Amino acid sequence: MNLIILLFIYLIIMNVGEQQYLNLLEDILKNGVRKVDQGTTDVSYSVFGRQIRFDLNQGFPLLTTKKIYWKGVLHELYWFLSGQSNIKYLVDNNVHIWDDYPFRRYQFTKPHSAKASRGKEEFIEKIKTDKKFAEKWGNLPRIYGELWRRWPTSAKATVGKPTRTIDQLSWAIKEVIQDPACHNAIVTSWNPEYLYTMAAYKDTSHFPICHNMYQLNVNDGRLSLQLYQRSADIFLGVPFNIASYALLALIIAKVTGYKPGEFIHTFGDVHIYEIHIEQVKEQLKRKPLPFPKVSFNHDFKTIDGFKPEYVVLENYQSHPPIKASLSVTGGYYGKGKNIFKIK
Repeated sequence: MNLIILLFIYLIIMNVGEQQYLNLLEDILKNGVRKVDQGTTDVSYSVFGRQIRFDLNQGFPLLTTKKIYWKGVLHELYWFLSGQSNIKYLVDNNVHIWDDYPFRRYQFTKPHSAKASRGKEEFIEKIKTDKKFAEKWGNLPRIYGELWRRWPTSAKATVGKPTRTIDQLSWAIKEVIQDPACHNAIVTSWNPEYLYTMAAYKDTSHFPICHNMYQLNVNDGRLSLQLYQRSADIFLGVPFNIASYALLALIIAKVTGYKPGEFIHTFGDVHIYEIHIEQVKEQLKRKPLPFPKVSFNHDFKTIDGFKPEYVVLENYQSHPPIKASLSVTGGYYGKGKNIFKIK
């Protein structure tokens, strides 16, 4: 048998792609520096500047050493792709991975009344059933989808015309179609005008943009996507990010007509929260299984033609899920604490 074919089979069976992720977990356990979040006092162990790569022709990188919430991956990515910033779409589809940030924002900004003392479950039910409440409290301004598809410009609206926005994703796709040799097909979510103490108090986004920039590249007819993630919760968030951006690469490859290439995940600060240490140790005891495959059951030719139900996940086998709590860190900080207040 051809040596290249044997090597290909070996890479699939051994799941070298997932082993990179497990090696990074071990790296952080061994070398991570202890840090304390100034807003929540949550403790993490951190390393800086790492990278993992996945050849999308060797299976789809949905981690197998713990079961990944695939429905959440699909609907979250569609939420981004469709330019939405209100969690109501996710709540209506019974996906609750984004509930915590708008609820925390609501807790810090709610009016002083008896009605405002509702807990998280009641808050989410209100998002689902009360349109006006959802419009006010379910929105996360200047979140990924809005910035990918409707980046707000400084141009002022004229009478009868809306403020100009930029559809970065559509532009980047057009660039790689028209010029496969281009070096500029970048989509960014990092807008200093609205982030942290760079923002005017009234404009702050309240949400920490973490996976903040990605670039498309075409080599030998294969489209690759590289993500730069400035802050990465390696145990809870990164498995989602890997699957989401790998799927994004496959979707873009389809609409551009190129073959899939690589998904490259580049990290700035990558960390394990102290509350996840035992879960990480449990995951490291498990052996990776072969990656699944992803295909599409419907032909779509534009990014706006994509729907979550067009994606088919094949042969996904995994170890059981490992439950863990989300650390709701980051966002706007003022005078040493996290402030969520709308004026």
